Amino acid sequence: MASTFKSRFWRTSRWFLALFILLFIFRIIYGYVAKDAGRSTDFGSDFFSSLGNVRKNYASEKFSKGMDVQLAQPSASSSQKFEKTASIKTKTAEFEQDDKLIKSKTKGYNAVIQYEQKLGQKGSRQLHLLIGVNPELFDSFYIDIQKIGIVKATEITKVDKTNEYRQLNAKKVSIENTLRSLNELKSKGGQITDFISLNEKILEVEEKLQEMGVELGNFDTENEFCTVKLSLYEGAAEKNISIIHRVKVALEWTIKYFTLIVIAVLAVSLTIFIFLLIIDKLNILKSLTEKMDK
Repeated sequence: MASTFKSRFWRTSRWFLALFILLFIFRIIYGYVAKDAGRSTDFGSDFFSSLGNVRKNYASEKFSKGMDVQLAQPSASSSQKFEKTASIKTKTAEFEQDDKLIKSKTKGYNAVIQYEQKLGQKGSRQLHLLIGVNPELFDSFYIDIQKIGIVKATEITKVDKTNEYRQLNAKKVSIENTLRSLNELKSKGGQITDFISLNEKILEVEEKLQEMGVELGNFDTENEFCTVKLSLYEGAAEKNISIIHRVKVALEWTIKYFTLIVIAVLAVSLTIFIFLLIIDKLNILKSLTEKMDK
């Protein structure tokens, strides 16, 4: 009887020991892979996506010197236009210093800060910059600017805008032809009401032509830039957590939840035991009642 009880005890102990080790290993792994949601910044969100009126930058495809002369000097209708955008999100513990460094590098590359906004209080500040960079210096600037702070996310997107550029030119020509025709009609005689209506139409077409000129102005050679969207987030320098600290935290967590599991198991077992005792007592009472009836 004693040996049977001892074997059951050790068998049960091994199961609980295995559970304890599994909980401990789980907490160690969780400590390495899980992110601290309380400290982390949402580097996945794009601050600039909410800005609708930000200037668009376009550039022309550059041709190498070894190419044919006819290809090296393409006409406006055949030249390639593209939009190239880089997004950089970086974290720093030296916010003011890195802010000045970014401005210094921007100036050094003859780039232009087209949009700037600072958010937050000291300790959790944010700096968002939209920088126009010369296409020839774009790659160098993109690599150099990543040396500031701790880079958390980067992305480069290049979109061909040749068809859009050609469509705008075609619309411009169409509007110019319409305006020319309306001005010709204006030179002819007619009723005053027709003249007023025609004049209003001319003004409307001229406004469209001006808007078209602004859109096409972004494609002009002297306005050619590639865009760098830079977001600088302030935060304390990240420290490496020692193995001893991880083991300590994992051990404390394991003991806490292992104790809760053991208590829960004992409570359930005790409840079941009491329930079985009640049933057993009821069966005894039933059998005594049946005997007395006989």
